[in-house]
Amino acid sequence: MDLPGLTVIFQAALSPNPDERKAAEQSLNQFQYAPQHLVRSLQIIVDNSCDMAVRQVASIHFKNFIAKHWSPHEPDEHPPILKADKDMVRDHILVFVTQVPPLLRVQLGECLKTIVHADYPEQWPHLLDWIKHNLQDQQVYGALFVLRILARKYEFKSDEERTPVYRIVEETFPPLLNIFNRLIQIVNPSLEVADLIKLICKIFWSSIYLEIPKQLFDPNVFNAWMILFLNVLERPVPIEGQPVDPETRKSWGWWKVKKWTVHILNRLYTRFGDLKLQNPENKAFAQVFQKSYAGKILECHLNLLNVIRTGGYLPDRVTNLILQYLSNSISKNSMYQLLQPKLEVLLFEIVFPLMCFNDNDQKLWDEDPHEYVRKGYDIIEDLYSPRTASMDFVSELVRKRGKDNLQKFIQFIVEIFKRYDESPVEYKPYRQKDGALLAIGALCDKLKQTEPYKAELERMLVQHVFPEFSSPIGHLRAKAAWVAGQYAHINFSDPNNFRKALHSVVSGLRDPELPVRVDSVFALRSFVEACRDLNEIRPILPQLLDEFFKLMNEVENEDLVFTLETIVDKFGEEMAPYALGLCQNLASAFWRCMNSAEADDEGDDPGALAAVGCLRAISTILESVSRLPHLFIQIEPTLLPIMRKMLTTDGQEVFEEVLEIVSYMTFYSPTISIDMWTLWPLMMEALADWAIDFFPNILVPLDNYISRGTGHFLTCKEPDYQQSLWNMITSIMADKNLEDGDIEPAPKLIEVVFQNCKGQVDQWVEPYLRITVERLRRTDKSYLKCLLMQVIANALYYNVGLTLSILQKLGIATEIFSLWFQMMQQVKKSGLLANFKREHDKKVCCLGLASLLALPADQLPEDALGRVFKATLDLLVKYKDQIAEAEKEAEAEDDDEMDGFQTDDEDDEVDAEEMGVDAEDGDEADSIRFQKLAAQAKAFRPHDDDDDDSDDDYSDDEELQSPIDEVDPFIFFVDMVKAMQVSNPMRFQNLMQTLDFHYQALANGVAQHAEQRRAAIEKEKAEKASATPAS
Repeated sequence: MDLPGLTVIFQAALSPNPDERKAAEQSLNQFQYAPQHLVRSLQIIVDNSCDMAVRQVASIHFKNFIAKHWSPHEPDEHPPILKADKDMVRDHILVFVTQVPPLLRVQLGECLKTIVHADYPEQWPHLLDWIKHNLQDQQVYGALFVLRILARKYEFKSDEERTPVYRIVEETFPPLLNIFNRLIQIVNPSLEVADLIKLICKIFWSSIYLEIPKQLFDPNVFNAWMILFLNVLERPVPIEGQPVDPETRKSWGWWKVKKWTVHILNRLYTRFGDLKLQNPENKAFAQVFQKSYAGKILECHLNLLNVIRTGGYLPDRVTNLILQYLSNSISKNSMYQLLQPKLEVLLFEIVFPLMCFNDNDQKLWDEDPHEYVRKGYDIIEDLYSPRTASMDFVSELVRKRGKDNLQKFIQFIVEIFKRYDESPVEYKPYRQKDGALLAIGALCDKLKQTEPYKAELERMLVQHVFPEFSSPIGHLRAKAAWVAGQYAHINFSDPNNFRKALHSVVSGLRDPELPVRVDSVFALRSFVEACRDLNEIRPILPQLLDEFFKLMNEVENEDLVFTLETIVDKFGEEMAPYALGLCQNLASAFWRCMNSAEADDEGDDPGALAAVGCLRAISTILESVSRLPHLFIQIEPTLLPIMRKMLTTDGQEVFEEVLEIVSYMTFYSPTISIDMWTLWPLMMEALADWAIDFFPNILVPLDNYISRGTGHFLTCKEPDYQQSLWNMITSIMADKNLEDGDIEPAPKLIEVVFQNCKGQVDQWVEPYLRITVERLRRTDKSYLKCLLMQVIANALYYNVGLTLSILQKLGIATEIFSLWFQMMQQVKKSGLLANFKREHDKKVCCLGLASLLALPADQLPEDALGRVFKATLDLLVKYKDQIAEAEKEAEAEDDDEMDGFQTDDEDDEVDAEEMGVDAEDGDEADSIRFQKLAAQAKAFRPHDDDDDDSDDDYSDDEELQSPIDEVDPFIFFVDMVKAMQVSNPMRFQNLMQTLDFHYQALANGVAQHAEQRRAAIEKEKAEKASATPAS
């Protein structure tokens, strides 16, 4: 299509008539793949004589098309854009990106980002030459704009992916430094100069984010950059031209330059200026940085902060970053010495006032309480908040330098409390009291551990916090609730004080001011956790839940849901009368949250987090009433629409939480309803399409469907669930692109079928064995090998004759048994088995092997029989030892838990200096603690095959129950041997004679243990039977 025709179509896309707009869209869809289409769209975008609205529509179409089609999604996909068109676009976009108005530049910048990410360096090797050339020329802004996009591509890249950065830095940093130098020397610089310096700062930031480029290890080069950054840091921001509106002001060019400079210096200091870094090259760099620059930056930062004292302006983000720098300086002796003389002024005249309620807070509280609440609970806001940074600074100061500062700071707070108490109502320093309460709450961990404050906490709450529950000032009522929540767990010497605080917080749920209600809910969670006598809450539970849901109708806040979860957790089955109502309310809240999250284009809407919280709370409720199956029938209609909708691509953000609900509904309901069965195809579609990462989560409900709805699974033909399962498993197990770890749930599902459908799925044994053996031959990970081998063991247990005949028919019986015996004999350095590590693995293998003992001599020759018999004995002994070890550990854990009640957390955290440790190394203890935690966490990961010395304590899948849970492998083995003894005494006798003394002793031991187990099981059954009528 020619240029005028395309312009007409873009013009029609703006039409107020929906039919004309739709026709224009269809035309664009029809012509967008035509040669030259992209080039013509770009021509319209850059044509100054064209209507601006048309150019904007063209730019959006251009950006969307490039984002979708510039790179093929599949390697063999036919590229929709011709090479000639791509070359033309690449050449022209560079020229025009900076010439078009800012509105269009944003769109072209996004296009350029897509193209750079896809094409540089391979398809666009000359891009860097173009940048270099234009950095020397009049096109400096364009070169910097493009270089920023290029540098950003590698900001988070590490190792070999980062290689192109070295050349980019080598070629562009020398001219960048010259340009920066020239710009700094301009007298009365314009706002355009600020834009150029800002781009240079962003390029530098992206280039040093993960590592220092080697060119900067040259002290002269680095010093040249630092002189310029320090110049920008020290230089006052021009007064002239600053916007009056605070929102516009913080985004003003010169303040942006200041922010990026502080950002860069913080990054250099925290990531590369730390002497504890082990890398020798970095260590030298860190020493130079500490010695030559860190102190100077600190001085500049303190000067910048000083304007806050005199009522001057400093953007929140800059204040936040500077306070982060100061917080990082506290633990370093040399820096702390520089800080000390200024500390009192900093702490009491800058940091504390930042912690106090201010005019902006009051304005937001009055005009938009919902936004006030959102900002207060938003983690992202904390990155920008001077108040959060001030709290962190005070916490770090008393944690690392408590000896010098804690008492001084607390005395200051006490003075504020005193002044507040003594002032007449109209002169009370309400805002300072708010800041003092915030400080007391922020320091709760330190104060709870430190004498003499520890003993005074209850008195402090009664004297200074409780009275504010009835304050006429809303923000003090909210702060009182928050502080009370921080201290809910202390030991109250007078239970009435705990009761008063709890009831005050509960009353706060009905406060006329929304932020007070939300802070009260947040505090309530701590009181519910700390409550030793639930009778304090039990009588008011119905009203409490009512207030909750009123509040959930008003705000989307995940902390609300956390509190609800805590209440449900604490009251357990007592929640039964409320379970249906709770689920209905949470389901409504979930739909509201999802709708608000969809309406929010930014993607950081709190509604999305609250939606996840609603589903988690529903799971908690289902768990709490799990022993009341009739409730699940009542709750199902409320939850079905959520499950149906969210098991599709619409639910990708909440897929894990929805699967948990499906798992509970299919496990605890008396039966699985036909409606619930309609979810099976949705899970299969998701798995085939995009949800392979959730396969372990999908395994649980699928197991429930097969094990608890076996009849329907076997008989239903529309849809055919057996065929559907086969299609999914065969597709996943045959997929060569999937890692071993991705397919582990597949063999587990085959096991579920064989164990639950014994004697009813003979037609599936051969197909499943074929696909299992095929995958086994190209499997590397030992855990997957074990699972696949267990499919064969399960098949033998399912029908030993059928399975063996199939293995022989396929000509693989010898290969499979050799591999199996070899895997059972492999041991690690520790002497533990290298394979079949879980109790469940050993049990399945024992049942499979023992099943072979029933075969007649023509199917299992004497030598094979002996081998199977010995292998089964060896494995049974290891199984018995593992169970005994697990029981011993469980007893030890119980003992540990009892010991835990006698510990005192006093002195839990000793000041590093008081221990005689240099404060520079104060984090080392933390580091060791983290290593221990990491080691514990590692023990809970499913399987780390490469660690030869890792423990053999693989936890079994507790959540998956199995028909073989009721089968005792010792009794099963002994019964098989006895059957052989009866059916073929000679065969039995020959077997016994071939055994050496060791195996005869093992056989006798196993036989005795089996009889003990049989007696214990009979006794247990008898006790259950006699107890049944009584219940």
